[in-house]
Amino acid sequence: MNSFKAKIISTFSMYGFTLRSEALKYIHEQLENINESQIDEVIQSIIDQINSQNLTCSLIEKSHLEEAFQNLDCTSNNDGDLLKIFDAFSLIRFTYNIDSKKFLTWSTLHKKPVVLHGNPDSKADMLIERYKTVHQRTARHRLFSAQSIVSSANQSQNYTLKAVEHLLGLSCTENNIIVLGMLTQLKEGQFFLEDPTGVVPLNLSKTVYKGGLFTENNIVLVEGFSDDKVFHVTAMGFPPPEPAEETLSYFPNFCATPCPTINSHRLSIKLREIEEENSNAMFVFLSDIWLDQFKVMQKLQVLFAGYSQMPPTCFVLIGNFLSLPIVGSQSKVFEDCFSQLGSLISEYPTLIENSQFIFVPGPNDPGLPYILPRPPIPDTFLGDFMKKVPKAIFTSNPCRIQYCSQDIVIFREDIISKLCRNSIYTPWEHEEKVDIPNLFVKTVIANAHLMPLPNNVAPIYWEYDHSLWLYPLPDVVVCADKYDPYTVKSTSSIFFNPGSLPRSNYSFKVYFPASKEVEDSEISDEAMN
Repeated sequence: MNSFKAKIISTFSMYGFTLRSEALKYIHEQLENINESQIDEVIQSIIDQINSQNLTCSLIEKSHLEEAFQNLDCTSNNDGDLLKIFDAFSLIRFTYNIDSKKFLTWSTLHKKPVVLHGNPDSKADMLIERYKTVHQRTARHRLFSAQSIVSSANQSQNYTLKAVEHLLGLSCTENNIIVLGMLTQLKEGQFFLEDPTGVVPLNLSKTVYKGGLFTENNIVLVEGFSDDKVFHVTAMGFPPPEPAEETLSYFPNFCATPCPTINSHRLSIKLREIEEENSNAMFVFLSDIWLDQFKVMQKLQVLFAGYSQMPPTCFVLIGNFLSLPIVGSQSKVFEDCFSQLGSLISEYPTLIENSQFIFVPGPNDPGLPYILPRPPIPDTFLGDFMKKVPKAIFTSNPCRIQYCSQDIVIFREDIISKLCRNSIYTPWEHEEKVDIPNLFVKTVIANAHLMPLPNNVAPIYWEYDHSLWLYPLPDVVVCADKYDPYTVKSTSSIFFNPGSLPRSNYSFKVYFPASKEVEDSEISDEAMN
């Protein structure tokens, strides 16, 4: 018994906590009947819960532990609703703490709420957080975790990540250096590599680029040699990806969506069982639904009529919702078009009763100036529609759907064209066969971010940059784009573009969460006859 108490005391001490005597007695009583193999996990969960209480003192009272155990009970007994929608402004902001090697909530460390418009330090914080997230993931990878790799010559070779300050401190040439940093352009036409320790100019004249669309603000792995304070890059690639299951094995409480459980819903066995049993669940995704086009409305009527016999779990309708940007008097057109859509949906009561309708705005839809994340379509345009479809949800761009144990991210942006236009290397000019969607997916997975572009190309609210993170990797990422429809499976995640409805012959995508399969669909002209 004394060794058990000593273990509890030492574990709490590792995190800087001291237990009062009554608190130690209480936790000992609560844990004495728990299986020995689960003790470490439970103690760790309690400490994570204590961290989330934003304590001002390291002294742990009995009341703190009582609250922690109450939340642990929620974890085991309450898995929440099966379908939840979260807008970008409700997501929890995390920061990687280098000392504890854990992701902690921003409010835990900074004792202040997240605001829309940050101060001048917010931009630096944003870029540092992106870098820390990718760096800790890369440093843990088997290629860089001080393990020996056998080369083709059967010689042992160690791969070690260096910081930029290492390059700046060299007094002579050193070859085969590998550095992780952010690609920046501090001077016109001159690229640099930057990390929290410094900045070094790059010579890219003989660089070989591997596997992605490389743009400014990308976090990249570069290999080369340093000479006269210039890093001569021989190869540039992206840091290795990490499947969500591996991420969650290190950080089980890392969950961006607010929920009552201490661990991520993605680890819930109960929710996974429900998900597999509900084989009829399906999500229908459509993008660029131009409600001012008569043929689009005709196609929607065919779609809703077809699904009225077997209502899907939800329809995710993604903007733009007009064929042209709204100017002046067109705001009335927007309201009238949604009123007509409401009338159309109300013709099918089985859909209103059994399906959820989710609306995500596009770049040209009404709202605030186009900075991401973009808030929902304002209620002033939706009065008549909401009377006809009262349960419809209008959410932000991007947003998240939590269905059972799965995370689904929905993002509306013509991101592929922006990445291609700003790429420092154009593979389509140097290689015969180039799979652009696959290169795009590799780029965003490696950067753990939906928009790894400079702010002048893709403006982001600095304080809400975390709403565009892809870490841990979601199960599904829907990147609605005017680019051709595609489906790419990578690193245990699915990325797909449903396509622009009018531009892609009225194609859309259907996702089946039980089997994790995506089906290509189309509203054919024959169905309209």
